[in-house]
Amino acid sequence: MNKAQLIDAMAADAGISKAQAKSALDSFTNNVGSTLTGGGRVSLVGFGSFSVSERAARDGRNPQTGAVIKIAAKKVAKFKAGADLNGKL
Repeated sequence: MNKAQLIDAMAADAGISKAQAKSALDSFTNNVGSTLTGGGRVSLVGFGSFSVSERAARDGRNPQTGAVIKIAAKKVAKFKAGADLNGKL
């Protein structure tokens, strides 16, 4: 499912316009993003949790040449599915 399909499904389920569903989805993603940027965590009981994880610097290899390259440390977004979501899979 892509963003447009999700907006269509949200609009149909909630009985709202596609513009309102797009606005709600954009608000959700912006708020999750800003919370994670600030180092916070977003937890939706039953659905899952969004958090920030740090990856250490490491060595990698260029697949074409085999040369060793340095991969910098960085922060990445992480999602852990909740029990209700796992139960539906």
